[in-house]
Amino acid sequence: MSENSGPVCRVLRAAEPFIGKQGFSYAPAISAETVGATAIHMQLLTMPPGARAKVHKHEAHETAIYILSGVGAMYYGDRLEHHLVSRAGDFVYIPANVPHLPYNTSPTEPCIAVVSRTDPNEQESVVLLPELEALHPEIAEIG
Repeated sequence: MSENSGPVCRVLRAAEPFIGKQGFSYAPAISAETVGATAIHMQLLTMPPGARAKVHKHEAHETAIYILSGVGAMYYGDRLEHHLVSRAGDFVYIPANVPHLPYNTSPTEPCIAVVSRTDPNEQESVVLLPELEALHPEIAEIG
């Protein structure tokens, strides 16, 4: 049987990082762009020390995160009224269409995580929510 006669399993490493719409560095691995995925993507996220993302949501797509190192935190909800903190070894679930504002709590250590989403495209479902940016001025802006 020819290798091209059906689906092909692959092993790959994360690609060169890019800065996403949210303002953080993402190194894509599994996606529509890299392996032709149709319902999932997975990438490596690096949040620099003290960094804050832009407030955003993922339209119609769920997100699962595994924290590899560091400490991240996130405000979430329609008015960013809820808060959580995640540390190395924690899993985080974000339902579809939930506004969120992730940030790194450490002034010296990056927070690194594996991110997986039900959107096979790396950035397609990201919707920035600039109208919510001023809700938490205590967290410094990135960049």
